[in-house]
Amino acid sequence: MKINNVNLNAINAYRTQAAKQKSTQSTASFKDTLEISTKAQQMQSTKTYAQDRAQKVENIKAQVSAGEYKVDAKKVAEDMLKYYRF
Repeated sequence: MKINNVNLNAINAYRTQAAKQKSTQSTASFKDTLEISTKAQQMQSTKTYAQDRAQKVENIKAQVSAGEYKVDAKKVAEDMLKYYRF
């Protein structure tokens, strides 16, 4: 069997195309930007989550110490089902 040097360029046919694609890419750089909406800015300037949570905890503590805190078992069960179903 004899092997001739016919069409040896076909082995690397895609190498030259890939090089051309790389050179056509733009060299412009893009920058990420962040914009905060006015609604979000208003939410930040008002009460924070920690303040709201602390006030809620204090109310519950006062109710528990006064013996007025009631647990709605049906609501707790519904919330547990929602949590475990999703």
